[in-house]
Amino acid sequence: MEITVHQLMFGLFSALILVFSVLTVTTRRILRAATFLLLVLVSTAGLYFMLSYEFMAAVQLTLYAGGIVVLIIFSILLTSHISQKFEPVGWKKAYFSALAAVAGAILCITSILQHQFQATTQAAQEVDMKLIGRSMLSTDRDGYVLPFEVISILLLAAMVGSIVVAKRKKLKE
Repeated sequence: MEITVHQLMFGLFSALILVFSVLTVTTRRILRAATFLLLVLVSTAGLYFMLSYEFMAAVQLTLYAGGIVVLIIFSILLTSHISQKFEPVGWKKAYFSALAAVAGAILCITSILQHQFQATTQAAQEVDMKLIGRSMLSTDRDGYVLPFEVISILLLAAMVGSIVVAKRKKLKE
């Protein structure tokens, strides 16, 4: 059995996502965690490119990797917590976290294995960017403008609140 380039790239992106995901949640340095998260999101965009979902890959890179992670990194730099280390995780937290991860994996795997996937004979539809743009900017039932604005305000409030809390804690010290 010969391995194709697509299979090799899928394996590479999958391995990168798995490794950097584990490093994101296990590192004790906050800036490293943000950097590992950035690498996970970029690798996910690579998978989208492989699937010919160029629009999703572009959104992944610009919105998540380019926007959210950079905002997190700026927040870390603004609050002067670059060298902050999290305390070591106790055995109880590690045990229950591993238990939750295994339960989630079992749930996902059983759901995937029980689903009856069916192949289709229809040809792939052409992507119409005007239709996608109108749908995303619509305020109708299938539009995404209102949820996007609500989430952006929520993220802004969370970031401002976290900076205020971090600055207040720094002033007390």
